[in-house]
Amino acid sequence: MLANLIGFLGDFDRAEEAAQEAFAVAAERWPRDGTPANPGAWLTTTARNRAIDRIRRERTFAAKAQLLDVPETTEEEMQETEQGGVFSDERLELLFTCCHPALSTEAQVALTLRTLGGLRTEQIARAFLVPEATLAKRLVRAKHKIKAAGIPFRVPPDHLLPDRLLAVLAVVYLIFNEGYGGQVELAGEAIRLGRALAELMPDEAEVHALLALMLLHDARREARFAEGAVVLLDEQDRALWDGEQIAQGRAVLQRALALGGGGPYALQAQIAALHTEEPRDWSAIAALYGRLAALTGSPVVGLNRAVALAEAGDPVSALELVDGLELDDYHYLHATRAELLRRLGRVPDARAAYGRALELVHAEAERSLLRRKLAELDAQPG
Repeated sequence: MLANLIGFLGDFDRAEEAAQEAFAVAAERWPRDGTPANPGAWLTTTARNRAIDRIRRERTFAAKAQLLDVPETTEEEMQETEQGGVFSDERLELLFTCCHPALSTEAQVALTLRTLGGLRTEQIARAFLVPEATLAKRLVRAKHKIKAAGIPFRVPPDHLLPDRLLAVLAVVYLIFNEGYGGQVELAGEAIRLGRALAELMPDEAEVHALLALMLLHDARREARFAEGAVVLLDEQDRALWDGEQIAQGRAVLQRALALGGGGPYALQAQIAALHTEEPRDWSAIAALYGRLAALTGSPVVGLNRAVALAEAGDPVSALELVDGLELDDYHYLHATRAELLRRLGRVPDARAAYGRALELVHAEAERSLLRRKLAELDAQPG
């Protein structure tokens, strides 16, 4: 809906205002009059018409005068448009608009998560590990730059598509990760966008690799939570895994590798595929994480490599690696460090590390897991 409005109005802020007005009207009318047959069409129609009314009431809208000649859209017309599949294309147009090279990568990702993914500013700030106020300013600057530079709302021509690819893939993967953490509808939206991108760019290995990665992770979604807590991979009920989706993810991965895929998403997808095997080849997983760390320089990748090293039988080297990572505000680092310290028999230090992780964690399901781990430690001597 928001993508449709931005394409229609050419203005992020005005589109968001119109969307909010439409939802407010729905909250008032639907309980009284009943939910319309096509809620999406009703909301978009109402938002469009409200936006046109607002523009007509303003007296300083010369740049938007052409909208005065646009007739009000009926719900029937909007329903026909929605059924015709135009909305899907508009989401892609919004995605590529937000990922225009005139914007910084951080702004591209943040703006798309806010407009296309519907995430709140504080959620995006957590994903970036930055203060909420910093992220809010980044969003405002990005919107102003799009307006001032006249960045077009469209999918770029074929010769420009590769230049936009890295930022677009980063956006899609961040949306997926937010959904994988509990907002299931966002994970589904990311996978849908991944499929659309694979159709749009069929010869790009990293597009297929990202889709494979998301499919393989999402196939384990039903087994990841139990009684409000995260279930670790080793403790998951494999009967709850979606075998068909795993096979689909593997097939998409093979397509990526056939295209010469050796980028970060291809490496991550290979790791995800190895995690679906039993027993897992932890040495191979650690080696892939080593290649990924060399390619990206990411401390989070280094943290995952440490986990794989520990599982391969070398917790000492794993702890040395973790202690060299600059991720003090990342709760996963402290949770991983706590587990390594526990394995090495340093129980008091492990308790302290779990305590630090609890101070930083936001998701209640992960908080429950950390509390359980800490309770298990408290039952041990030392």
